[in-house]
Amino acid sequence: MSNPPSNRVESIAGPADAGERLDRFLGGLCPDFSRSRLQGFIRDGRASVNSQPAKPSLVLREGDSVVLEIPEETLPSPLAAQEMPLGILFEDEHLLVLDKPAGLVVHPGAGNREGTLANGLLHHCAGIEVVGGTERPGIVHRLDKETSGVLVVAKTEQTHRSLADQFASRNVEKTYLALVDGVPRMPHGKIDAAIGRHAIHRQKMAVIDRGREALTHYRVLDSREGKALVQCHPKTGRTHQIRVHLKHLGHSVSGDPAYGRRGKFERHMLHAWKLAFTHPASGQVLSFTAPLPEDFPEWAREASLREVPKFTNTHSK
Repeated sequence: MSNPPSNRVESIAGPADAGERLDRFLGGLCPDFSRSRLQGFIRDGRASVNSQPAKPSLVLREGDSVVLEIPEETLPSPLAAQEMPLGILFEDEHLLVLDKPAGLVVHPGAGNREGTLANGLLHHCAGIEVVGGTERPGIVHRLDKETSGVLVVAKTEQTHRSLADQFASRNVEKTYLALVDGVPRMPHGKIDAAIGRHAIHRQKMAVIDRGREALTHYRVLDSREGKALVQCHPKTGRTHQIRVHLKHLGHSVSGDPAYGRRGKFERHMLHAWKLAFTHPASGQVLSFTAPLPEDFPEWAREASLREVPKFTNTHSK
């Protein structure tokens, strides 16, 4: 007996996906479905890896081709286009670069179909609904809801592929600013500690012996009143990497209840400060900066404007 009509989801596992279970990988691709629902699809024979039937627990390798057939009757309703301010730093016919505010969800999840950046992109960019998938139109990478700062969006499929390749091969320069609790003993250094799923709290990440390689370089820019403004350059791109690494250093991001404490802040004080990448069409290296928002202390905003030395030998080509 054949399966009923379905929607086909296809993806290639990148370097950051190596070692991830198939059901968790699909959970990232299809956020509107619970993990148990996706496991049901897989057990029904609707998922394949490299054209072979797979189990939910299958561990992916870089380059694996993943296909999932989602029954039409279970598909979420189409995303609605919604007008909203986008904080555009740059735009041409190929891409746009945004300064995402804290509190804005990048793409929809279960029960959250409105008010996301994806809804705003559908209103702003004609044709973007077919770029990168209907649930994540044009979105190449994401920032957590509470994280503010620079984010690049593709307006064409060719641009999306090029930018995705740059992120996967670590040819994108990302620099973050974090307000942390306490002042690190060393003014600069590196945090080289593997990251994986927390053994008990599965929605969280943790430094674990058998996790995936993760490396962050950091520098303290200033400190006041028991807080420090820390510049972070993540060489790898693990989930929650900076937040987990700073906790491991002993100085959690201020306002982060998942890895520290909320305190007086309304969100975790992490900001995607700078982003540099190669323009897929022109080949020109573009660099963008999003100023620290006003919910950071004034002294931290002033410190972010001072010229500081660049990190060296931290980028892998």
